[in-house]
Amino acid sequence: MQNLDPHNYAVILAGGVGERFWPMSRQYRPKQFIDILGTGKTLIQQTYERFLEILPKENIFVVTNTKFQKLVMEQLPDIGEDRVICEPTRKNTAPCIAYAAWKIYSMDKQARLVVAPSDHIILKEQAFARIIRQALQASMEHEWLFTLGITPSRPDTGYGYIQFVNGSPWPVDENLKKVKTFTEKPNLQLAESFLKSGDFLWNSGIFIWSAHAIIEAFEKYQPEISYVFREANYKYNTPDEIPYMNIAYAACKSISIDYAIMEKADNVYVFVSDFGWSDLGTWGSLYEVRPKDGKQNAVMGKNVILYDVNECIINIPDEKLVVLQGLEDYIVAEADNALLICQKDKEQEIRRFVSDIRLKKGEEFT
Repeated sequence: MQNLDPHNYAVILAGGVGERFWPMSRQYRPKQFIDILGTGKTLIQQTYERFLEILPKENIFVVTNTKFQKLVMEQLPDIGEDRVICEPTRKNTAPCIAYAAWKIYSMDKQARLVVAPSDHIILKEQAFARIIRQALQASMEHEWLFTLGITPSRPDTGYGYIQFVNGSPWPVDENLKKVKTFTEKPNLQLAESFLKSGDFLWNSGIFIWSAHAIIEAFEKYQPEISYVFREANYKYNTPDEIPYMNIAYAACKSISIDYAIMEKADNVYVFVSDFGWSDLGTWGSLYEVRPKDGKQNAVMGKNVILYDVNECIINIPDEKLVVLQGLEDYIVAEADNALLICQKDKEQEIRRFVSDIRLKKGEEFT
């Protein structure tokens, strides 16, 4: 194995609740802690192992909610408790990235960070590792903010898009482009026009930068968030850190890193990438990557019998016998004490379903 740079770090974001994957994903066991692909490993385990090939094991940090700390430690037994950063409350991605950046910067002023969600699929792992290494190299040479943009294969309305400027500012890699605009999830007509134009990429939500560069960006564009974590400067990695965060974190506004920094900064660059990526945000995205039978059904479950069923995604516990007849384009998913039967093209309603269940039936079903 090649020598791994001691100044390269990974920050794995694992605090989400994954409501769109209900009933398999629950508030007490979100999707990142589930073997959602039937590989024998959960999504966070796959993400952690992916980074072991790229940077030192002791430089991998996980940011999660306090209530998931035990799950992280159980599923990643090699990770030290000091490398599990616990948010006392969920505040979207900007505050948790700021927290990790300041904490790591207090330990290593030369730190370079890869920030990645814990629940994405990456099929071409060698291609991914190559791009991450290139981006870490670029972040050592330039105080820029880098993201990975995925070459789109279809006009998907479930992803954000990044528009880039043609030509590369970095002679080492022509796939690095200056970012022109970010666009949130578009309608179908707009997504089709993006695809035709050829200068738009899917926003992967994977970022690379030096700790110093992202801290400078927070200071410039989000001074209120910056203040919270700058004030903790001498508390990081001491017994005072958690008591301080338990109080101060509440002062942070809830905002994504895209809104907080990436859409405002003028030093944002994107690597045009293709490494078999899916953000696995919905049942539909899981259907895309799962094996299908002759009638285009993606089935998980050892005792599922189908009659006249086409283009469905079916997720049933192995010990349960289920017979389905006459369904087309449906999600059928059972887990624990809940069953979902929903048209695939109505899957965006699942969050509303979960909210209604919480109000009408209580937390035990969510």
